[in-house]
Amino acid sequence: MQNSKIISSLIWKFLERGGTQVVQFIIQIVLARLLLPEDYGVVAIVTVFIAVANVFVQTGFNTALIQKKDINDTDLSSVFYLSLFVAFILYIVLFFTAPFIAQFYNQPILVPVFRVLSLTLFFGAVNSIQQAVIARKMEFKKYFFSSLGGIILSATIGILFAYKGFGVWALVIQQLVNVISIMLILWFTVKWRPKLLFSFQKLKTLFSYGWKLLCSSLIDTIYRNIYDLVIGKKYSSTDLAYYNRGKQFPNVIIQNLDGSISSVMLPALSASQDNQIRVKSMVRRAIVTSSYIIFPISVGLIVTAKPMITIVLTEKWFPCIPFLQLLSVSYALWPIHTANLQAINALGRSDIYLKLEIVKKIIGIIILLITMPMGLIPMAIGQIISGIISTFINSFPNRKLLNYSYIEQIKDILPSFVIACIMGIFVYCITFFQFSSIITLVIQVVIGILLYLVLSIIFKLECFKYLIETIQNYRRK
Repeated sequence: MQNSKIISSLIWKFLERGGTQVVQFIIQIVLARLLLPEDYGVVAIVTVFIAVANVFVQTGFNTALIQKKDINDTDLSSVFYLSLFVAFILYIVLFFTAPFIAQFYNQPILVPVFRVLSLTLFFGAVNSIQQAVIARKMEFKKYFFSSLGGIILSATIGILFAYKGFGVWALVIQQLVNVISIMLILWFTVKWRPKLLFSFQKLKTLFSYGWKLLCSSLIDTIYRNIYDLVIGKKYSSTDLAYYNRGKQFPNVIIQNLDGSISSVMLPALSASQDNQIRVKSMVRRAIVTSSYIIFPISVGLIVTAKPMITIVLTEKWFPCIPFLQLLSVSYALWPIHTANLQAINALGRSDIYLKLEIVKKIIGIIILLITMPMGLIPMAIGQIISGIISTFINSFPNRKLLNYSYIEQIKDILPSFVIACIMGIFVYCITFFQFSSIITLVIQVVIGILLYLVLSIIFKLECFKYLIETIQNYRRK
């Protein structure tokens, strides 16, 4: 696969993620001012169960379609019909179990919210096939327009419902409209339609690779959302809202930047899976480049948390600040996680991927059980500890598969980490001048960006030079 196509795909993926980020950020500012924290807590609980259900609908076969060297209409149509069937079964399950879940959390409003929001399963099933086709062809430009169109339309409707006093239903309608809009836009832009073809043999071949990824994703999804379930039950929906709001800032920014790289990496690495040296080079480049971008963002979120929350969400959301700061540290580790795991997937070793997930989640659950009685802050600190341990576990197989050790990876990301910390110290000192929140934040952002770039030049960071050269080469074409 040509480097120019990879770079072009990566740019469009960044634009897709970044464009939706900007709009989503504006939506959250408006909705957070119109809605109450407990409204977000209710939707957060429902979202956990739907996220788990979506693993069965979208994960495994979707990735198998991307990873497989050659596919045809029978592969795509078979997965399409199976995904819709699974979505139907899971919707029925969620529909009839909603009253029991609502009783468990002592929140009757969960019943209708569950039954409406679960409809997203059907549209997500269609989207997963469309996205697999886009990923295989590296046509991320199409997904950019569908995502941006979906988020703008859903934002308009969601804000209107919130303004009219619909409360939690504004969030429900927003999510439903978003996934429907993306599906419809992709339906007219992606040149693929399901055909009356179905093959159990094709599904069996895809399942031999995909079932391990499905299990891995199921374990990961349950683990990532178990904190929401525990907080929602042990504490309150308001506490859950503060935790989720704190998590949302690093999650939305860092996960989507990292996700852009991840989405492009899998098809790119899969195309070179027979060339170990090239795969290692691509993995190293992904780790170094994504760390260079994500580290300053994580540090920036930590040191600008108070003025940012004051301006964006108002003082009623102050309790989310410590969660924002702690979880920003945890999300900063994602580049190492993602690059190593995508390399393992691209090499067809989903068996190793599954084993890693089981080991990491056992360790994570142990840490959760230890920190849970101590309070919400210790639980967030526990996620940092779990993340650090997981980076070592994820990188361990690639010592043999790619001859790329954990020590090498640490050395590769250390320069970016050091200058990001230096930048963070200087930016934090600005708070001592006692400016207004908006002036403080503006000065912090401007000085932070300039200082990080200057330090990159002074220390001659190789990843900075690479990014500049890549941008210049792309502009010439």
